[in-house]
Amino acid sequence: MRAAPRPKAAPRAWQRMLSGRRLDLLDPSPLDVELSDIAHGLARVARWNGQTRGDHAFSVAQHSLVVEAIFRRQNRCNADDCLMALLHDAPEYVIGDMISPFKAVVGGGYKTVEKRLEAAVHLRFGLPAATPRGLKEKIKKADQTAAFFEATELAGFSRTEASRFFGEPRGITLDMIPIAPMPATEAQRLFAQRFADIEAARLPLAAGG
Repeated sequence: MRAAPRPKAAPRAWQRMLSGRRLDLLDPSPLDVELSDIAHGLARVARWNGQTRGDHAFSVAQHSLVVEAIFRRQNRCNADDCLMALLHDAPEYVIGDMISPFKAVVGGGYKTVEKRLEAAVHLRFGLPAATPRGLKEKIKKADQTAAFFEATELAGFSRTEASRFFGEPRGITLDMIPIAPMPATEAQRLFAQRFADIEAARLPLAAGG
C-alpha cells in the first residue's frame, strides 16, 4: 500500500529578529516588540523603493524623524502624541515600505497585517492600540509634507507633480528638516535617541508628575 501523503506544514508566518525575538505577523505580541529591532529595521528600509538621489538610501527611520519634527512644528502636542508620530511607520520594520501604488493593487490584506503590527507596537510602549482619529489626521498631514520634500529633493518629482499628490507644504521650509540621506547606522542611532528623548519626557506624566 502506498503511504498516505504527509499533511503540508503551515507556512511560516513569523520573523526572527536580531534581538532574538520571534514576531508572529498574523498574531503579533507586544512582548515580542523591541525598540532596537524597530530602529535597526527602519534604518535599513528605503523610502521610494530606493529611487532617490544620494550615496545612501533615504530610510524609513530618517523619514520618521522628519515627520515627527514637522508634526511638532505644526501642532501643540504631548509626548505620547510625538511618540505616535515617530512610530507612525513602525510596522515597516517587519513588512517593508510598500509604495502607495502597490498598496492600492494589493488591497485590504496588507492593511490588516499593518494594523495588527501597529497595535502590538503601540501596546508595547504604553500607547493606545490605534492612533486616535484626529491625531492620525495631524500625523498624516506631517507625513504628506515630508513626502512633498522627499519627492522634490530626492525622488525626481517636479514641484507640480508633488503638489498634486501630496499638497503644497505650509509653514515648513526645507531648512527646517534633515532631508539629506544618511548612513543606516546614523539613522538608526538618531531614531533610537529621539525615542529615548520622548520616553524621558513621558516618564513624569506616567508618574503623575
